[in-house]
Amino acid sequence: MAQIGKTFATRACSLAKAANGHSIRFYCSASPKAFEFIKTELAGEKKNVALITLNRPKALNALCNGLMNEVSQALDKFEADDSIGAIVITGSEKAFAAGADIKEMQNNTYAKCITGNFLNNWTRVAKTQKPVIAAVNGYALGGGCEFAMMCDIIYAGDKAKFGQPEIALGTIPGAGGSQRTARVMGKSKAMEMCLTGNMINAEEAERSGLVSKVFPADKVVGEAIKLGEKISTFSPLIVQLCKEAVNTAFETTLNEGLKFERRHFHATFATKDRLEGMTAFVEKRAPNFTSE
Repeated sequence: MAQIGKTFATRACSLAKAANGHSIRFYCSASPKAFEFIKTELAGEKKNVALITLNRPKALNALCNGLMNEVSQALDKFEADDSIGAIVITGSEKAFAAGADIKEMQNNTYAKCITGNFLNNWTRVAKTQKPVIAAVNGYALGGGCEFAMMCDIIYAGDKAKFGQPEIALGTIPGAGGSQRTARVMGKSKAMEMCLTGNMINAEEAERSGLVSKVFPADKVVGEAIKLGEKISTFSPLIVQLCKEAVNTAFETTLNEGLKFERRHFHATFATKDRLEGMTAFVEKRAPNFTSE
């Protein structure tokens, strides 16, 4: 069994169970540094999809610094594990994450926010090189919605609710809510969400381009794992290049983005995996990618 890392697994044990038709391997540890706010598992038939479950049920998975630090630690370990091709992040059926922990930030001051660079450590998921899929059930509000939007793909359960209600608290989104909604959904919808705090359901989120697909609540995690398994069949090297190309579309002009894409396309011709992929296609066999 693969060792996840000294930070949260000094001893791994394996339990097999069925979860929407998927075998999941649980990691447990005798270490006192086991996670407090999240659970980590390996899923899929080949155990090549990492699953991170937010686990603050009494607080509806409200995002606190401790939870976000643990997510960052888990992502560091999963990124360093070559056997993992994709990462799924989910919450409970009631709440993906109902927002940031308001009690934790209630007494912050402007000076503390500036000198402490408040929320800077919350963006680790957006910097992850491997594909990250959010499997959203229930509430994804405020920081929870922002957290989901940091992921590369969002799958939603049919009862999911998305929103940016910060305006009702006398503040505004601080982890990308005003920026990513505008880029993904357009100015009008972003303004409506951010200025009213109104929630949208899963179907409207899909129509607006916020989520990729909607599934029954009890199926969404399994479907996200299936997606991660499919992505994991391809070259990790080429997947990373492709992810960079798509993300560049949000950061630059069309002309510069096209140039970036073309150069990355050209770069694939310096890889063994590009040659293997095309050779396997011509020879009508499955490719054997080595991430080289």
